[in-house]
Amino acid sequence: MISRILFSLLLLAGTRSVAQKSNSSGLAIINSQADYEKSVSDNPDKQLVELKKIIPGIKLDIKYATKDNFARQAVYRQARAFARLPVAQSLKAVQAELKRKGLGLKIFDGYRPYSVTVKFFAIASDKNFVANPKDGSRHNRGCAVDLTLIDLKTGRELPMPTPYDSFAAAASPSYNNLPANVIRNRNLLISVMESNGFKVLDNEWWHFDFKGWKNFELMDLAFDKL
Repeated sequence: MISRILFSLLLLAGTRSVAQKSNSSGLAIINSQADYEKSVSDNPDKQLVELKKIIPGIKLDIKYATKDNFARQAVYRQARAFARLPVAQSLKAVQAELKRKGLGLKIFDGYRPYSVTVKFFAIASDKNFVANPKDGSRHNRGCAVDLTLIDLKTGRELPMPTPYDSFAAAASPSYNNLPANVIRNRNLLISVMESNGFKVLDNEWWHFDFKGWKNFELMDLAFDKL
């Protein structure tokens, strides 16, 4: 009888969908390639796709692969951007809509490994502008993107309230002591993103969360493992 119970328990353990490990904050995080691949097998929407491979004409400026960021250090070994499949598909729709206006998207960041979120929280002077590791980030779920608008003819960024990753008050989407053209550019970005399934963060005009983010796990895999 005991051996039969043990066999049943082992069988149950072997059929779990994804073997996630909890960290010191009690968060379940996918941190092995095998577990990630199993999650994608169970639900293809969980695939992290490379944005340049699925969205025609999208531009990248991956600041965290350089020292040109608030941390003053490169935290990514590769200048690449990933997002979950439904997120990438929504961004593709945004890009197509903007193209009709002669505009396009420039991506600063997409999926971010959880270990980078831990590093950012330790470094940041203003914790309001970085995710707390005890909760994890939408970026860690592959469901957040940092981006701006560019003119397709010139490739130049449209004027926005602040540079990327600014900790200034003007970074808030509700800040309006700005030139009219800057407000117009910011509001256009927010409007087209929110009409395609995203929501802007309340203190960062460049950061957008995919509305279905709760359906995706936190992850801690480097880009070269995807």
